[in-house]
Amino acid sequence: MAKRSFWAWGMDSDEPTVQAKQEAAQRLSTIYGVPLEIIPNPRAADLNLKPPRIKPPKSLEAICTTDPQDRASHTYGRNYEDRIRAFNLDFPNPTDMVAYPRDENEITALLDWCSTTGYTAIPYGGGSSVVGGVEPPEDSEGTLTIDLSELNRLLEVDEVSRAARIQAGIYGPDLDSQLRPYNLTLRHFPQSYEYSTLGGWIATRSGGHYATNHTHIDDFVESVRAVTPTGIWESRRLPGSGAGPSPDRLMIGSEGIFGIITEAWMRVQARPRFRASAGVVFPTFEAGAEATRLIAQAKLWPANCRLLDPGEASDAAGLDGQNALLVIGFESADIPQQDFMREAIGLARQSGGTIDDSDIRLSDGSGSSTGREGNVGEWRNSFLRAPYDRNLTMGLGIVAETLETAITWDKWQHLEQTVRQSLHQTLTTLCGGGRVTCRFTHVYPDGPAPYFTFEGLGKRGSELEIHKEIKQAASEAIMSAGGTITHHHAVGRVHRQWYDRQRPDLFAQSLKQIKQTLDPNGILNPGILIDP
Repeated sequence: MAKRSFWAWGMDSDEPTVQAKQEAAQRLSTIYGVPLEIIPNPRAADLNLKPPRIKPPKSLEAICTTDPQDRASHTYGRNYEDRIRAFNLDFPNPTDMVAYPRDENEITALLDWCSTTGYTAIPYGGGSSVVGGVEPPEDSEGTLTIDLSELNRLLEVDEVSRAARIQAGIYGPDLDSQLRPYNLTLRHFPQSYEYSTLGGWIATRSGGHYATNHTHIDDFVESVRAVTPTGIWESRRLPGSGAGPSPDRLMIGSEGIFGIITEAWMRVQARPRFRASAGVVFPTFEAGAEATRLIAQAKLWPANCRLLDPGEASDAAGLDGQNALLVIGFESADIPQQDFMREAIGLARQSGGTIDDSDIRLSDGSGSSTGREGNVGEWRNSFLRAPYDRNLTMGLGIVAETLETAITWDKWQHLEQTVRQSLHQTLTTLCGGGRVTCRFTHVYPDGPAPYFTFEGLGKRGSELEIHKEIKQAASEAIMSAGGTITHHHAVGRVHRQWYDRQRPDLFAQSLKQIKQTLDPNGILNPGILIDP
């Protein structure tokens, strides 16, 4: 049976071959001017985990496992540090046991057991967290990871209201597949789409496919149902309500500290038929940003409006490294998109953008495709391939990661300059240099969401220390420039120190009181968002 890799992005079968790693090492050796030797991939047979400290009651044995690969693959998420530690077989504090409940009754039984014994319970969707959101706390006397993957069905469809009741453990591709017979789609595609779940998206306030308008999973949630240690939490299904603070808003972004999301009513839509795509070239990143602002404030609501700086445009879309690229896309199930694209292109040209009319791709669903040719198509393929490409550099000493934030338009240039300078300084000090690129992943009428990528050659064996120092400096730069510590990657353990500074103190106290009501013994994901 195919299994998820315990260290790489994807399945065991997605782990890179020796030849692929050698080719990557040769390419990077040329870039950094030093020879790089590959290290063989670790094997599940090499895992040497501490024995589990807990044993389930007989009534729960059938849904629990202590298989080493299951324990290892549920211990870390998938950020840079997670992958390095797993690649090095470094598991000082693995989860003790993994449970696969099949319904809410079994989830309730698991939470009751943990509440009685004091064991930590960690809700687990797809494990794609890049902020330490699923990692066992170090001071736990025993950790149970509760994997929701058995709750993976489309339960009900309201075709009149265009809504669907869906179990939280369903993975992105399965969700889309089960909606397809109704000609419906959720249309939420985070980069982790293949290996993340509906419940995980809701718990972490995931950002998805849409670069404008419907940017976060919040925009699609109609109601949420969760199992908490003190009972069932379920909000009324409504298109909107002004009845006090929203119970949905409290569970969205709760990162597993209040309860385990089991299902949700989600707003769905007809599958797109009409599409338009274009790639507009700009002489500078700043000129492209001005065009992006005008398009966002015109409220044309393109599905895709991603601006790549010259470095990103070169790496991901094949440009010359001197020009920026704005990727624009529109889609609809009912209305041709050429008029919307024409207006967006007009605003882009007004800001100095250039594009040949022949490079604007239109489709009415009758066979022609959009977004898969030229620079735009090259960017799309690079975007989908990126998580797998990082598998190739494990063990080479390469230190690489991403940071994302959001800022108002009046402050974005100051933030970009501040963060770039911080990254370049730390890369120069710790790695002798490196690369920094930036793109806008999402844009709003009042500001963009800049997304930074950095890479440098560290010293093999010191990658974690180097990465931590670079991340610390860049995060401080983001906060000092007025940005948010996270736009769509969640808080987890990684961002906790900056989240504490970003939120109001009284809000933190309020969360603690809610936690006390829903989880009085503090078993659910302790240390996430608030102190235990």
